[in-house]
Amino acid sequence: MAKPLSNAKSGPAKRSAWVYRAPAAPPLSDLFKDAERRRTAFRYHVTGNLKNLLDLAVHFGLKAVPASLCSAAGARLGTFVIPRWHRSSVKKAQKNLKRLLPDATEEERDRVLKRSWQNQGRIMTEFSIVGRLARRAVWHGLHHFTEAYARGPVIVVCMHLGNWEIFAPKLVELGLAPSANYTPPAGRARAWIARRVRRKLGYGLLPPGKDGVRPALNILKEGGAISVFCDEGFAGKIRGPFFDRPPQLEGNLAVVVRLARLTQATICPCYVLRSNGTSFEGFTLEPIVLPPEDKPGERLMDDVVLLNSVIEPVIRAHLDQWYFLDNAL
Repeated sequence: MAKPLSNAKSGPAKRSAWVYRAPAAPPLSDLFKDAERRRTAFRYHVTGNLKNLLDLAVHFGLKAVPASLCSAAGARLGTFVIPRWHRSSVKKAQKNLKRLLPDATEEERDRVLKRSWQNQGRIMTEFSIVGRLARRAVWHGLHHFTEAYARGPVIVVCMHLGNWEIFAPKLVELGLAPSANYTPPAGRARAWIARRVRRKLGYGLLPPGKDGVRPALNILKEGGAISVFCDEGFAGKIRGPFFDRPPQLEGNLAVVVRLARLTQATICPCYVLRSNGTSFEGFTLEPIVLPPEDKPGERLMDDVVLLNSVIEPVIRAHLDQWYFLDNAL
């Protein structure tokens, strides 16, 4: 979702809203221009397309592989690739674990880090078999979704734990079919795959960034459902949860409570945990109905802190399965 715009002269500092712009394709004629333009065009039209073909071949090839093998291959890939070619991310994760698990031993934090590498690798390969994984999952508290949706609009607040993609088929099955705001991954083939998979699962896709706020607001005003992640890394930095840092209004925590206030939507927090290999459990927490306020906006920071207090303990308890562990605090 978008960063909130700053209107007040006092209070927490807020940046301008983020607007997503897809990378522009250089014209083929640039292959015959100056050296810099030739290199850019060659990377896009030649090496880029070779990489796209590889990504597509891997994605569709993994669909034919047994789920356990597909996931295990990802775990091996994660533990091999991340410590070798993403060393800066490893250092950030180690620093975060020291801060978030101060009472743990070095060996205990190291085991958490290695499980994180495995989970990240599994997520990448499991994208090809999300539907199969969702059918195997064990679900808890789904009545919170259906009861809230019967009363009015719903904001499903997901967390980047386990493999969060498997919640989509269950939400669609329950009749919510929420629209989700997401930023396409880098790489044209990967962006096409992500869009295709999510649409096949039944999700509506909202434009990334600021452009997705108005459509989300309209959906909620019509009594529909949207999905937003309030734990987020933006430009390599963790914006939510706060992890004992001063609360701020830049991220999706503020976006969600503002949308909920404008539409009287119920906030339904949920998450998925990997219990073992390709076994998952999905959990829906008690819905959040924001307390009344006498003046519009007077509880904004209190609302943000309230929502943070729900998602932060869950993420702290499962750092080995949290996708943004290697972002900077």
